[in-house]
Formats: sequence, structure tokens, C-alpha cells
Amino acid sequence: MREVLDFDVVIVGGGPAGLSAACRLMQLAQAENQELSVCLIEKGAEIGAHVLSGAIMESRALDELFPDWQQQNAPLIAQVEQETLLYLRDEQNSWHIPNLFVPRNMHHQGSYLIRQGKFCQWLASQAELLGVEIFTGFTASELLVNERNEVCGVITGDMGVNARGEPKSDHMPGIELRGQYTLFAEGSRGHLGKQLLERYELDRDADAQHFSLGLKEVWQISPERHQLGQVIHHFGWPLSRHANGGGFLYFIDDCQVAVGLVVDLNYKNAYLSPFDEFQRMKHHPDIAQYLRGGQRLSYGARTLTKGGYYALPKMTFPGGLLIGCEAGVLNGAKLKGIHTAMKSGMIAAESVYSALIQKIQGADLTSFTESLQTSWLHDELYSARNSTAVMHRFGPLGGGVFNFVDQNICRGRLPWHIRDHQPDHVQLLPVNQCSPINYSKPDQKLSFDRASSVYIAKVSHEHDQPCHLRLRDPQIPLAENFVVYGEPAQRYCPAGVYSIVEENDEKRFVIDAQNCLHCKACDIKDPAQNITWTPPEGGGGPLYTNM
Repeated sequence: MREVLDFDVVIVGGGPAGLSAACRLMQLAQAENQELSVCLIEKGAEIGAHVLSGAIMESRALDELFPDWQQQNAPLIAQVEQETLLYLRDEQNSWHIPNLFVPRNMHHQGSYLIRQGKFCQWLASQAELLGVEIFTGFTASELLVNERNEVCGVITGDMGVNARGEPKSDHMPGIELRGQYTLFAEGSRGHLGKQLLERYELDRDADAQHFSLGLKEVWQISPERHQLGQVIHHFGWPLSRHANGGGFLYFIDDCQVAVGLVVDLNYKNAYLSPFDEFQRMKHHPDIAQYLRGGQRLSYGARTLTKGGYYALPKMTFPGGLLIGCEAGVLNGAKLKGIHTAMKSGMIAAESVYSALIQKIQGADLTSFTESLQTSWLHDELYSARNSTAVMHRFGPLGGGVFNFVDQNICRGRLPWHIRDHQPDHVQLLPVNQCSPINYSKPDQKLSFDRASSVYIAKVSHEHDQPCHLRLRDPQIPLAENFVVYGEPAQRYCPAGVYSIVEENDEKRFVIDAQNCLHCKACDIKDPAQNITWTPPEGGGGPLYTNM
């Protein structure tokens, strides 16, 4: 027998979108002296444990949600004071792009550097003060759908189940969290979001969604190399021949710098390893000059949903909504998604609250779509509608020129509508059509191996539990993926979860799920779409709070 808890609203995911929705719901209720019960569940061991971003944040949505956020000591580290855009020509040389030729959406002065985990913890504290019930370490394992095909909540994952699927002595069955409305803010490639897209055909009229894999480290560097509020973005090498993407250096507090690389997952070369490209990137003189002699403190990786305006699914369905990166509201032209995620959650909260006050339960809230279309969020995403497709089609240089003309001269009003209908996983070419990429052995000073990286990501999972990385067909990795693509899971996974080992002259496909960073790259990039990421036991995974 499962325990059943009833709420007015259930929110899945403790990132900026889910927490902003929770806060806005309670603000509306308190302003009108209405009783409202809101529950938010987060699969991480604590709020902020699984959120990862660069991160530069515009304060626009925060200004609306908490106009007094400065007095409330919101942990925004510093405003961007100095910014540089570099084109890395090769492993030694670079060009500085004058500000005059930088697309206006890539100017970040006035925005804030943050540690997203800390910011989400602050949002959670505001939500709890407003009366939101927050449960960490609880996964949303299954959808609850009634006989009218309305989503009416979720079932949390069982605790205390061994690797064979049998209850252990500490077994605790999942809880039914029932709500009149359920908001899904699981982040990029959400487990239940995938099911909702299929069940309600939410992406029927949308372009194929696209994703990038972001890899990030935080370094302690010497004070003489650190300037608080400095931002450096770069593109070109090492990805210029094989993939689209770019990197960053964000100079944050405590003489630390966040360094990262974002790799579009539509790359074609099956030999490419985003992790190794990231490690190689740090040896470029323009990057190494800041890191040399420093100490690497933490590592993480996460996919981001960046298909843009034309890839947005229908975000409403009977009984709930998709919000934040779950729906894909990141502005690819700005390289920012926190403020847009927050705004999507706030609009969702207003639509849900209006329905609850009118005693409308389980509806498909068309009011949300109407409010979204008249908001600054819609205007922002529409003005950047071509950004992802032109970068995919013309590369960083050609796409950059297009975006400069579109954003700086035409202010996002060019009449063209450029689309990209090809999913990322179909882009990969067979190895016999690809050039091998030789990656140097890490020097353990600037570049590192996967094992040591996973260690400082503080990944922790209960060892005796079912594997949460599920294969639709266990034969495909060796019979198809290895033969055709050299089994690319060995390379696109940034944590070394997948490998092929040979024992007694026989090959085996091995899944080391204990290393999983919950990045979802495997769920996205596997060419056979054979891997499904499902949530492991609640509380497991990385610990990104300080990143």
C-alpha cells in the first residue's frame, strides 16, 4: 500500500523554473488570503545538487518575482564588468573579436555571475518562507493519470530495492503525490517529460529538439590572475573541425573561475569525445594563462535544451504543464536560460492559480499559452528563433555573421524562418566515414581523466540498486553500435559510464551506472535511441551546489 498525499499543486524539479513557479503560486495566494498547498520534489540530496549552468543570469525575471532581492541577500555574485569574445584559430593562436562586431545578445554587461546551486537554495528558502513544502531526495518515478487522461500527480521512486529488483530490509514504497495540477521542471530531457511528449503528442507541430552538452570545472587561481566580474567567451578550436560550440571563463568570487565548454550534440564524427575536447581546450594559451598553477576544485556536466522557438512543444496538457529547460525556453542567441526558465514558471503559476480559484481541475490550460504569447519571454525567444538553426547550418563563423546582422541591425526581425528538422542522434556518421581524433594523455595539471573528474563531482549512488540506465535491446551496443559507430557511448559520456571490455576473447558492453552524472547525453545521442535514462534512488548523483 502506498501512502497518498494530496496537494493543490505538485511541482517536479527544484531548479529555477520549478522554484519560481512555487514562489509565485504562494505569492498570489497570500495576496488574496487564499489557502493553497504546494509541494515541490527534488531528486538531488539537496536543492542545487543537480543544477548546473555557466552561469550568467539576467535579473529581469528575478526583479519581477522578488523586487527586493538585493535586500533579501540573493546570492548574485557580481555584475559582468568586462567581457571578451575570442576566436581560437588553432591550438596556439586567436583573434579578439571587437565589441562592435559581437551580436548584441552576446553582450552581458548588467547581467550577473552566479553559482546556480546557491541561487536555487536561496529561491528554495524564499519558497519555504511562503509555505511551500519541499522534499529533497525524492524522484518522480511514474506519472499518475486518471480515467479522463488527466495527469493528477506523480509516484515517487521506491527506496531500498536491490540490484535484482527485490525489496531490501529498509524498503520503502514510493508515495503518491496527487495534485489538481502538476508542473514538470525536470530540466533538459526530463524522464517524465519524454513520456508526456509522447502521450499527448506535444511536439507534433514542433521542429526536432536540439541539445548541447555543457562541461564545467571550477578552479582556484592566483589573485593576480583574477578579476571579479570578468567574462571571456570563445569559439573555434578545438571544435572547429568536428562540432559546433564554444567555451567560457567566468571570474567569480573567492578568486575562483568557472571554465567550461559547450558542445552541440548534432556533431557527426563518431570519434569525437566532448570530455576530451574540453580537456584539450584548457591547454590553449588564452585559457591556460589563467589556470596554470591553479587548483581544480569541482567538475560537472549537463545537457541543455537549445532548439529554440521552433522546437518548443505544446507546453500544456490535461492537468499540467512543462516549464523551464524541460520545455526548451533557453535563449540560444544570448547563451542564457535561467531568466527565461524562471519566467516560464511564473506564467505557469499565474495560469494554474487562476484555474484553482475558478475551481477548474485537470484542464488543459490554454490561458498559459495566451499569457506566454503576450509576454516578454515569447518576444525574446521569437527574436532569436533562427539562432540555433543557422549555427548548425553555417557553423560558428557563418552563423555568427548571420546573428550579427539579425540581432544588431535588424533587431531579430529578418523575414527568414530557418529550420532544422534533423534530431541530433541521426547526425552521427559511421566510423568508416570519419577521421579518427587523437587525444593526448592528460597531464594532470591542466587536463585530467574521467575517473578523477567524477571523483571531484562528488558522485554518490547506492550501489545495490537496479541499473537506472536501461537498454531497450541489450544486443544493440555490440551488434550494431560497435560495428557501425565504434560504440560512441564510450566517448560521448562525460563520466566513463559506458565501456567495452574483452574477456576470454569475448566483448562485453559494460554500464558503470555508479559514475552517472545525470547529464542525459546518452539518452539523447545514442544513434539507436536504445538507452533510456531513468531516475536512480532518490538522493543519488553528483553534488553541484557550489558550482
